[in-house]
Amino acid sequence: MSRLNQAFAALADPTRRGIVVHLARREATVSDLVGHFSLTQPTISSHLKVLESAGLISRSRLAQSRPCKLEREQLKAVTDWLEEVQEIWEGNYKRLDALLAELKQAQKEERKK
Repeated sequence: MSRLNQAFAALADPTRRGIVVHLARREATVSDLVGHFSLTQPTISSHLKVLESAGLISRSRLAQSRPCKLEREQLKAVTDWLEEVQEIWEGNYKRLDALLAELKQAQKEERKK
């Protein structure tokens, strides 16, 4: 659960969420991200460190460049957890709908008397 907590903490920041969206489309270097987000290199690097420590991205070395890419497995762990919670909510709503239908039916029967 610690890795999941780190992922949610990393995704709490709107800039980091934007970086994740950008990296979902294509790999990018720090310079690419600096240009895209109009932030300084140290700021982007600090956001990347948080995302990397949460396991959401990885960086490789390609000559002088260090492209960043999204780690889909860790992101999948986040979406799997959210889907699990969504199933619970949907079950709760279905039970609530059934209860409301039952109460409406009881109310109709009371009016008929």
